[in-house]
Parts: sequence; C-alpha cells; structure tokens
Amino acid sequence: MNNHQNWNDVDLYFSAKLHSTDSIMDSILKANSEANLPAIDVSPNQGKLLYLLAKLKGAKNILEIGTLGGYSTVWLGRALPEDGQVITLEFNSNHAKVAVDNIRNAGLENKVEVIVGPALESLPILKDKGFSSFDFIFIDADKANNPHYLKWALEYSKPGTVIIGDNVVRNGNVIDDHSEDLNVQGIRQFIDLLSEESRIDSTAIQTVGSKGYDGFVLGVVKK
Repeated sequence: MNNHQNWNDVDLYFSAKLHSTDSIMDSILKANSEANLPAIDVSPNQGKLLYLLAKLKGAKNILEIGTLGGYSTVWLGRALPEDGQVITLEFNSNHAKVAVDNIRNAGLENKVEVIVGPALESLPILKDKGFSSFDFIFIDADKANNPHYLKWALEYSKPGTVIIGDNVVRNGNVIDDHSEDLNVQGIRQFIDLLSEESRIDSTAIQTVGSKGYDGFVLGVVKK
C-alpha cells in the first residue's frame, strides 16, 4: 500500500470512529463539488480539530481569512456560544455564494457573516464594523499573502488570541529556500515573521492524511 493511500485510510478510520454521522457536513462537501469549487477544504479530522481548538479557547469572536465553500467556517461556527460570531473573508464571489447557502443550511446564518472581496481590503474596515479584536483567527487563503495576513491578525489580537495558519508544509517544499513557488515563498516569509515576532508563541505541526503531506502553525498571542 502506498503512503498516500494509507494516510487516507487512517483518516477515514479516525473519522468513522470519532465523528458521529454528519449529514450537514456531507452536504457542504457535495454542494462545493457540484459548484466546481477546488477540493481544498480542510479534511473532516482537521475541521473537527479547529472546532475543538475553538472550544478549548472558549472563543466568542472568530476571524477566518479564506472561506471557500464554508466547510471550515461551519466547523468554527459550531464551536461558538449562542452570542458568538464568525467573520469570514472570501475573495471569490461565486465561492462566497456557495458558502452563504451552506452556512444557511447549517443553521448558522445568524452567527456567520461572509465579507466578499480581497482580504487585504476587507481587513482594514473590520474596526469600522465594531471589531477591535478576535479570540481565534484562522488563516487559510492565498499563501503568498500570508505575511500580510499575519500582520493583520496580530493587529486584531489581544493576549490569549489563538492564530492558526494552514497548509504550511506544502509536501515538504517549505524548506526549499530557492523555490520560485509564490505560495512556498509566502509561507517561508510567514514563518520568518513568526520567528522574529515577540508578541506570539508559536509552533508548527506536520500532518498526513486524506489531503496528503502538509501541516499547520499554531500560535498564542502573549501581548
């Protein structure tokens, strides 16, 4: 058995054992596929991890940079208390329409606001919408802009804010300092900023599974 097949089978094993049957999440993935969205949603196990991390944090206000079809958004929304809110930013208007429908079907339309447009244009106006800080921030958009997203995430943080950056291993290519891939360059600059930033404690976790070989950064803001 090849490694990728084994990783996928183990992912399925854990999902079957540790997750209850979830028709809503299944329907989101189906709707995303039918709308021809790229199949780059987090895996079910990764979505559940985001949910649990947000629960552990006790997050009431969550910022997500990169909505796609709303799969991770719904996981995060489910972790919120009744008065919680997710603000999620999506560049592609077609993706956003699919996400809005999925969020509504999940019964979370009162907890989730999708803002359409380039994230680097939406982020500066969040303060005008009444958001001075967030408890939990998930960065999962175009990787070339990750350094800019991190700077904004820190701008909207307070002591204890959790910041997650997805897809940071990129099949191991993150260690290639000569890579011409803009995504790899963006991740490397993102990691460099974290290494220099005194306001946040962070680490990175390598993962394997149905999405292949990748990983994420986890950080907690200190000050």
